[in-house]
Amino acid sequence: MPDRDGRADARNRPAHPGRGHAAPTGPSPAAGRRLAEERGRGAAVLGRWGSRALAALTGACLALAFPPVGAWWWAWTGLVPLLILSARAGTFREAAWRGWFAAAGFFAVLQHWVLPSLGVFAPPAVALVGLVWMPFGLVAYAFLRRPTPARLLAAAAVLPSVWVAVEALRSWRHLGGTWGLLGVSQWQTWPVLAVAALGGVWLLSFLLVAANVGLTAVVLPAALRTRLVGGGVALVLIAAAVGYGLTRPPPAVTGTMRVGGVQAGFAPGAERRLADHLAMTAELAGHAPDVVVWGQSSVALDPTRRPRAERALRRAAAATGGDLLVNVDAADPSGRITKAAYHYTADGLAGRYVKRRLVPFGEYVPLRPLLGRLGDHTGAAERDRATGDAPAVFEISGRRVGPLVSYESTFPDLRRELARMGADITIVQGSLATFHGSWAQPQQASFEAVRAVETGRPAVLVQISGVSAAFDARGGRLAWVPAGYRGVFVADVPLSREATPYVRLGEWVPVMAGGIVLVAAGAFAVRRRDAGSVTDS
Repeated sequence: MPDRDGRADARNRPAHPGRGHAAPTGPSPAAGRRLAEERGRGAAVLGRWGSRALAALTGACLALAFPPVGAWWWAWTGLVPLLILSARAGTFREAAWRGWFAAAGFFAVLQHWVLPSLGVFAPPAVALVGLVWMPFGLVAYAFLRRPTPARLLAAAAVLPSVWVAVEALRSWRHLGGTWGLLGVSQWQTWPVLAVAALGGVWLLSFLLVAANVGLTAVVLPAALRTRLVGGGVALVLIAAAVGYGLTRPPPAVTGTMRVGGVQAGFAPGAERRLADHLAMTAELAGHAPDVVVWGQSSVALDPTRRPRAERALRRAAAATGGDLLVNVDAADPSGRITKAAYHYTADGLAGRYVKRRLVPFGEYVPLRPLLGRLGDHTGAAERDRATGDAPAVFEISGRRVGPLVSYESTFPDLRRELARMGADITIVQGSLATFHGSWAQPQQASFEAVRAVETGRPAVLVQISGVSAAFDARGGRLAWVPAGYRGVFVADVPLSREATPYVRLGEWVPVMAGGIVLVAAGAFAVRRRDAGSVTDS
């Protein structure tokens, strides 16, 4: 029947496809479900990769807590986004991947300056270094995906332990991963830096991760009680660290050593480099230094085989009135190339220390026979340097000086070893000419503040090309010489022989962390076994 406007009522009109009427169109219910599933999978993929990109960004931002940016406060909160992403990963596998992306972002930014030197090895290096945070992502998911007060307190112990255990493992001398330890970010944060005297850089890292775990609980969707516990954990840790630093008495000063540094730059040619250093050393004659220090590779010939060069070094020591520490990078009589600290007085060579920990690829190529000619496409050393086999302490002006060479400044155990040998001061001869103007130079200088507090000994770094620095036993800055400077500087360094708990007890924090990780892994395995038994029954 027509309606009031004369139109046929379509609701009452039967459809006859064969008589000029169109059949109803549109997806079937099954096709609609498939389309919805495809859209859901697409959204899941986008969400998964978006979360991974955010994890990479989180790691990249955490690198800004280190020099030269130096946003030290970000180390207290910068892991919170990663912990949230891990807690919401949905599966252990995805949590591990988010940890990998975060680590790749962190190291790619923190050490971007080394990537061009790696050449063809740069992509696999980034892929390999990403593995170090995967355990952290796994454990974060296990403890924080359903947060309760008990789980949170456990996480505040286990997650920092996982972090420290991994940092200690990658700091093994043959892995060469001491760069970028989280605790180093606090190198200029007095009084928190004082915590390093108790347990080294490891305890600083443990403290920072634990505080991040507590703050994560505050922002995760959880019961009020859990949030309060998380906030309480963070506040207690921060208050304890600051309180220790504020109440720690100053060290007993046992004297002063005047250190003269020569930052001459990396001139090409052994003769010119030696001449530049000798000319600048002469400028220190009126400053009465106890010791004059040259940087790493400042002497590119063996003075014991070059009488003229050795006489020049003896004259330089006599002219300044102090002893002279040079660094020889040359072949010795046996044909081995070493990097060694030579201690000269006006009477001649008084001591020698050979560098024991070399830079992977920079000073030797691991598994060189297996890599073959692949190393030709990188900035790797053409010939491996040889290593020394023992520490040394030099007697200078009635004081004991512990020498180290460049990369060795990143290893806490070497500095502790010198303190236990009775060193009054540690002096590092460095060179970052390959990475001139990069983040590497202020980053290496920052290590000295942490090493000084760890050992209760002042620390001095003299670079041939880079940032030279000196710190007292509390990490107070005595000198900071920018990378672009060419010339000499003088630092009056108060000496100390304080026996810090770290010097006495050693690596107790990594040992404790390893124990906590093993206990937690055992408990997790038992729970999985019991859960499987219940399911089977």
